[in-house]
Amino acid sequence: MARKALSPGAAPTAPWRYRDAGDDYGATASPDWRQTNWAEQLKQVEVDGTPINYVDVGSPGLHDPVVLVHGLGGQWQNWLENIPRLAQERRVLALDLPGHGLTPAPADGQISISRYGKYVDAFCEQLGLGTVALVGNSMGGFVAAEVAIQFPERVSRLVLVSAAGISSADALKRPVLLFGRVAAAIATNTAARYRALAARPITRHSALLLVARHPRLLKADLAYEGFFKGAGKPGFEDALRACLDYDFRDRLPDVKVPTLIVWGEKDSIIPVRDANEFERVISDSRKVVMRDTGHIPMAERPQAFNDVLTAFLAEEGAAEDKEPADGESQAA
Repeated sequence: MARKALSPGAAPTAPWRYRDAGDDYGATASPDWRQTNWAEQLKQVEVDGTPINYVDVGSPGLHDPVVLVHGLGGQWQNWLENIPRLAQERRVLALDLPGHGLTPAPADGQISISRYGKYVDAFCEQLGLGTVALVGNSMGGFVAAEVAIQFPERVSRLVLVSAAGISSADALKRPVLLFGRVAAAIATNTAARYRALAARPITRHSALLLVARHPRLLKADLAYEGFFKGAGKPGFEDALRACLDYDFRDRLPDVKVPTLIVWGEKDSIIPVRDANEFERVISDSRKVVMRDTGHIPMAERPQAFNDVLTAFLAEEGAAEDKEPADGESQAA
């Protein structure tokens, strides 16, 4: 089945509209990610001949580990605002997919959504994680759903955050290519220049206006560590083609685990209507739409996002039988 061609996402907001965002937008979640010595958490493991860079925080307990999968042009630091909260109760791992962050591209140069799914499953197998709760943003949601389809025994719960995989290639190509050009321009700068760009509200807005609704309200260090540093990595173009070329809609009903779908109401890359389609085709699913929020709700409204996520992960039984948890922000 060809992917349905949906209209583009919301138009990016004007820089002065940040005053309407609300106090929780861009507010640092608790615990503060800056209190963690991240260098001590960094590790590598070889998967299919590729050294995968990842962080491993928290400790095994009664709950399944959580594995976080970033999006196109991203890196594990996309989840800085979320890892410390999740790690209070369980083991949390966030990886750099091949060709992103500090993980090199595969030696044969071949990147696909199906292969990324195999990498994530093999990563879990290599570390002896057993079943995991899998959380993915954008392309990472595409990959996470693919893992749940290919390796159903691996995933106990699935969380799709502004996930790719529904909109047609034509609908996605224009905003993603624009994002790619911005990322490539950022990548030509030095680290010091990165920091300077992230520190200024107007350049922060210009660089991140497609992924965040109100980029100037993101803290400068989060913008730098979480998003500027991941720009211009070698896997971007191949991963983009992988997103545009792969279609798994006919197989989405094969996802049988409880699934949470989280979206920004004003996503400029992937329209919020895609959330409705994921909810329609995945039987055991529920949807949360965060008002006045863009493509990265886990960084834009991290406290509310963390409340929703931790409540979902703590549930037992089917997602469709549960009431919405406190802290969920749903569009009218």
